[in-house]
Amino acid sequence: MTKYKLNEERRSHSDVTLTSYLVGAGNERFAQKDHPAYTNPALDSSDVPNSYDMEGRLEPDSDKLDVNNCVEKTNGNVILDLPEEKYLERRYTQSLVPKPTVSDWMRDRARRGCTRKLLFKRMPILSWLPQYNTGAAISDLVAGFTVGLTVIPQAIAYANVAGLPPQYGLYSSFMACFIYTIFGSCKDSPIGPTAIAAILTRENLHGLGPEFAVLLCFLSGCVELLMGILQLGFLIDFISGPVSMGFTSAAAIIIATTQVKDVLGLSFPGGKFLQVWEQIFEHISETRLWDSILGISCMILLLLLRKIKDFQFGPSDSKERTFAHKALDKTIWLISTARNILVVVFCAILAYLFEEHGYSPFILTGHVKPGLPSFSPPPFEAMIGNHTYNFAEMASNLGSAVFVVPLLSILENIALAKVFSDGKTIDATQEMIAIGLCNIASSFVSSMPVSGALSRGAVNHASGVRTTFGGIYTGILVILSLHFFTPYFYYIPKASLAAVIIAAVVFMVELHVVKPMWRTKKTDLIPASATFLSCLFIRLELGIVIGIGINVLFLLYASARPSVHVEKVTSSSGCDYLLITPDRSLAFPSVEYVRNVVTKAGVKQGSSSIPVVVDARHIQGADFTAAKGIKSLIEDFMKRKQPILFYNLKPSVVDIFQGVQPKEFRYCQTYNELNEVLKEYANKNTTQVRT
Repeated sequence: MTKYKLNEERRSHSDVTLTSYLVGAGNERFAQKDHPAYTNPALDSSDVPNSYDMEGRLEPDSDKLDVNNCVEKTNGNVILDLPEEKYLERRYTQSLVPKPTVSDWMRDRARRGCTRKLLFKRMPILSWLPQYNTGAAISDLVAGFTVGLTVIPQAIAYANVAGLPPQYGLYSSFMACFIYTIFGSCKDSPIGPTAIAAILTRENLHGLGPEFAVLLCFLSGCVELLMGILQLGFLIDFISGPVSMGFTSAAAIIIATTQVKDVLGLSFPGGKFLQVWEQIFEHISETRLWDSILGISCMILLLLLRKIKDFQFGPSDSKERTFAHKALDKTIWLISTARNILVVVFCAILAYLFEEHGYSPFILTGHVKPGLPSFSPPPFEAMIGNHTYNFAEMASNLGSAVFVVPLLSILENIALAKVFSDGKTIDATQEMIAIGLCNIASSFVSSMPVSGALSRGAVNHASGVRTTFGGIYTGILVILSLHFFTPYFYYIPKASLAAVIIAAVVFMVELHVVKPMWRTKKTDLIPASATFLSCLFIRLELGIVIGIGINVLFLLYASARPSVHVEKVTSSSGCDYLLITPDRSLAFPSVEYVRNVVTKAGVKQGSSSIPVVVDARHIQGADFTAAKGIKSLIEDFMKRKQPILFYNLKPSVVDIFQGVQPKEFRYCQTYNELNEVLKEYANKNTTQVRT
């Protein structure tokens, strides 16, 4: 209700229009001299016409005046009680609109979903395939082949990280490439096994076997697809940069730790950070010399080959560079890019030569199951030892991994897409759908969970990939390796694969972020450190949950304790008032705090007398608790007979506040309106002092 108290003298129409939500700015009833509020200002209960009740309010059945107009006599003054017609009319109109049924909603969604635009959006291949040409095909062929050379040794190594036989890494590296070609929206994203997905799979398998990893891949795909259909991409936003940094760094250290034993030629169970290091120190005397030499040498060589691509041979001026210079640069770049497979092949040949001469200085990968996997549904039951696990038991054993793995896979893929987006917007919903379909399809060929790998994405981008069709060539290369080369994978030393993993994940430890984080906002180091330590010493899933929880607590604290600026201001009409400005929206955690701050300011700085103006320019929204708090605040000020006004309120916030029907709720939209109200209050006080 918007109320304005008028003195006994008659007012002109302009005196009443001091609110943003006035009941009809052009309503001439209040300017007419035959209106009861003007012809009889000293109205009491005995003089009330039959159309008014005993409190001076208009009876609903009166036809003399509009039901929204009424008068009230208080202490010799007339109060015009102006209900918000627009608010009531809108509520009435909304009540007349029939609510859609479930079938109506389903038909509407189906109609909006069956459009050509949405089809092209959900199947991006339809957009670029008609324009596909020879130049794009050659670029995709080169990029796909290069990524294939990278993914083959990585896939075998990531299977070891996940605690699976080596062929499962290769099984995970081809089907997703084909599916993403159709549904993927980021040309640079090569889908396949990743270090993060592998270590999460290892932590949640509990040594139960590959069947659980394949089921985890299927369930992860279902969750990702469901998140895409329900457009739950906003959940990714709750994983902040510091939390992501802490998680990635801890995961990289854990992955590298699990590979140290293979570099040293040790063999023992366990995959947790502290457990592995404890076992390493217990078995350090069993270190194999030649495995250690090979592993350390491979790591040094891989890091050097990674670095040489940054060197440019020949003159820096492009005009002076000859064809030989450019060819040499391309050759060096190709060697640097294919460094993983070159090192692995060299080590395998070396091991083969030793084996042929009767020496076994290295621990080898061993037998890799040849051929392609059978195309069959993922296992919904598994026989482990003498116990048969049904689907419910398998899902229960996987636990939180069913939700954590897909969430982090989406985060990893979207982060990759943003790196190579070139300023274009990323459709997170489409990426969720694409990754979900990739995992579901891959589970039919015995794959572990897959996602986009940043390291291979960089290779893809540098290779000049033009479309997602490059994944087709990568998948074909992996299939050929499974069909023809698996017998030769037997001779790959485990130390060389461990060196490939360590050389890749060492750059995932984001120490370079700590310094700028310290310079910008030091409190961000708290969730980052908590996530890092929790992931390292407890579990990866719990670590990221703890980090997100700390971030949410920070957000809630900031929401519960907004900054409230208080200053004493003099209006252009010469009236002193307190201007109070909250810096954010009002929600239930902050209501009592803001109410207390405003009350204390009104009592101490306002001497319980001068008007208080709440500048709501930063209040973009409110809730029911906030509305109740504002109502209580207004009542507190009414008891002290101290005016409180609201300024710059958004219409949506006005509706929320009016929903609890506060008394004497006064607000102004413009400074002129505010100045007029303050001027009227000053004049009223002056009149009372004189009398």
